[in-house]
Amino acid sequence: MHSYFLTGLVVTGPVAITLYLIWTFIQWVDGWVKPFIPARYLPETYLPFQIPGFGLVVAVIGLTLIGFFTANLVGRTLVRLGEKILDRTPVVRGIYKALKQVFSTIFSQSGTSFRKVGLVEFPQGAWSIVFISSEPSPVVEARLPGGNSEAWVSVFMPCAPNPTTGFFFLLPKSKVIELPISVEQATKLVISAGLIQPEQLLVSEELRPN
Repeated sequence: MHSYFLTGLVVTGPVAITLYLIWTFIQWVDGWVKPFIPARYLPETYLPFQIPGFGLVVAVIGLTLIGFFTANLVGRTLVRLGEKILDRTPVVRGIYKALKQVFSTIFSQSGTSFRKVGLVEFPQGAWSIVFISSEPSPVVEARLPGGNSEAWVSVFMPCAPNPTTGFFFLLPKSKVIELPISVEQATKLVISAGLIQPEQLLVSEELRPN
């Protein structure tokens, strides 16, 4: 009886939590978008019940249209005009530039952020999972110990069980051991605190710390 209960919990637990998170996200987007939609366009104005996800659909369509229009000449001109206005606004200028750089890095299809996984010795005598991003800029690298004579890399060490928080390091490439696993596999490894191991991972002797 006890084993049956645990089996049912393992099967239904992830499904229930996933559905709950999806439902929470849909409600959150609806709560943000629907107040900006005129009442005559809302389905519940004509129906005796609400349609969950309507705000999410409107948001997706709206963002797609914005991306389409900004891809042409007129759209790019308007975006540049808006950026010039923000660039002349104190406080807002710094926030906008920082957020734009973060979003451009995360959603860039040609970016190199978080495409590799590695191991670093942290703290001393222990090894931690890190996500390898890009090389530091020449301005930063020139002032690091060793200057340009040694290659450096930016890494992010996630915390368990919440991989969205962690520590950012600049390390020599020689101090980082790359792992033949995906970022998704490494994320599962961190979230589960080592309970979910990457599948089909063959660790050679050269990857094992002395």
